[in-house]
Amino acid sequence: MEKPNMVTCSLAAVRGKFLACLLLPLTMFLGCTPQDKPSQQVSRPVKVARIGVEAAAGMTSFAGEVKARHETILSFRVGGKLLARPVDVGDRVRKGTLLARLDQSDYRLVVRNLEAQHVSAIADQSFLGDELTRYRELLAQRVISPPEFDRHETAYITARERVTGLESQLGQASNQLAYTDLLADRDGVVTVLEVETGQVVSAGQAIAKLAPLDTKEIHFDIPEHRLPELKRQHEISVTLWASGERRFKARVREIAAAADPASRTYRVKATLLDGQKTAELGMTATVWITSDTPARIAIPLSSVFTTQDEPGQPRVWLVNEQASTVHSVPVQIGETLDGELTVVSGLGSGQLVVSAGVQRLLEGQVVRVPEEIFSAVRERDERRSVSHE
Repeated sequence: MEKPNMVTCSLAAVRGKFLACLLLPLTMFLGCTPQDKPSQQVSRPVKVARIGVEAAAGMTSFAGEVKARHETILSFRVGGKLLARPVDVGDRVRKGTLLARLDQSDYRLVVRNLEAQHVSAIADQSFLGDELTRYRELLAQRVISPPEFDRHETAYITARERVTGLESQLGQASNQLAYTDLLADRDGVVTVLEVETGQVVSAGQAIAKLAPLDTKEIHFDIPEHRLPELKRQHEISVTLWASGERRFKARVREIAAAADPASRTYRVKATLLDGQKTAELGMTATVWITSDTPARIAIPLSSVFTTQDEPGQPRVWLVNEQASTVHSVPVQIGETLDGELTVVSGLGSGQLVVSAGVQRLLEGQVVRVPEEIFSAVRERDERRSVSHE
């Protein structure tokens, strides 16, 4: 039997390997079906922002603070060492509540000394009064001369005047002793305490501030170009950070006559018409006034992105709240406002935009939106359905 040629075998082997190398990529390509491609529909958690309704309604906001309309500075009418201060800042007190007390030792000594002198002076007056009565009878009987009677009458008058003078001094000393107690002059809350126990204070030195709780105001600053808008409004809206989106009514009571030289703004004081019990002194408030500026819609800067195909066209991801998917829309942007962009066109108030991680999303991708967003949507839809019924 003839043996195969070694060259022929080697050539056949090389051809087989060559065909295998050509067919392997083709086999891999044909074997990969669309079902075998990795899925791009990965649910990705995102941060979102809802376009503010206030911005679209032409409202302008200013930061403010809840303050009392009247605030009383309390001080002692006498000086001394502070012995006790039984209240703290924030305590609510009633009229007559003890706020602070001075050391009363020296004042009590003065009162006791005057009391003793007063008792002695009354005794002298009584004795001289009896003597004067007796000498008057002797004068009538012409036992004594008129000059001698006048001398005894003068002594009685002097004793009587001394009693009157001591009574005045005793009353003044008693008042000073009472002044060592600092009492609340009205119902209110302690807003400031200037001294500590053991400190020596002088008469008239500020000790505490007391604010009544029946009338609260919102104090805020406004630039001069907004004054005409404010003056045209009889009432303004106020929201408190501690009360969420709940709005209260307020009426402007006072506008500063001159601007602050540093900030060039005017201090405005507005009296709360409702929410007196809700508002606490020192709370942060937001004051809303109707603006003459055309309605503008603002979104976070982080929401805007561009693509490689259209580097000059800003876009944002809109969230489809029903399908939990995103799709990009082109927008036109305007001036920057406090870290936000004013969108001239392309969006509407109330829409949901992705505010972070915009470069990692794909068109139509499923996203996970925080549950509180969907809760708010469900509540809104329920209110609409009830109103239609």
